[in-house]
Amino acid sequence: MTSIRPLTLAGLLALGLTVTGCAGYREGRGYIIDPQLSQAVSVGTDNKASVEKTLGRPTFTGQFNDNEWYYVSRTTSTYAFRAPKVIRQDVLRIRFDAAGNVTAVDRTGKEQIASIDPYNKTTPTLGRRKSFFEEFFGNIGSVGGVGTGAGGAGAPGQ
Repeated sequence: MTSIRPLTLAGLLALGLTVTGCAGYREGRGYIIDPQLSQAVSVGTDNKASVEKTLGRPTFTGQFNDNEWYYVSRTTSTYAFRAPKVIRQDVLRIRFDAAGNVTAVDRTGKEQIASIDPYNKTTPTLGRRKSFFEEFFGNIGSVGGVGTGAGGAGAPGQ
C-alpha cells in the first residue's frame, strides 16, 4: 500500500497542474473610459482641442467623416484555447460640426457587435462549375492566338 500513495500523489499533482494550465483570464483592450471625464464633455461648449485635452487622442476617427471621434474599450474573457468572448464593450462617439464644436456625445455597449456566420467555408458564385480537367486543359490554344497580342499572328505592327 505504500507504493500506491506516491503514485496517487503524483497523479493528483499532474491533474492539478493540468487544470491550472487551462484557467481562463480576462483582458482589457483599447481606451480606458473614465466616467467622470467622459461626462465632462458637453455639447455646445467643447471643441476638438478641449476634448483632446480632456480625453486624449481618440481610438479612431470616422471612416467617411473626420468630425466623428470614437473612444473604444473592450473587456474579453478567454478559457484555454477557445475564442475570446466579449464581456463588456464601451464606445464613446463624439461628433463635431464643421467649425470643430461638439454637436453630439453618444455611448453604446456590446449590443452593437455584429455576429457574422460564414456560409459553409465557400463562397457561392454564379456561372457553371468546371471540372479539374476543364480547368487544367481549358486554356490550351488560347495563349498567343490570333488577335490576342503578345506574339500572336494578329498583333499590331506585324
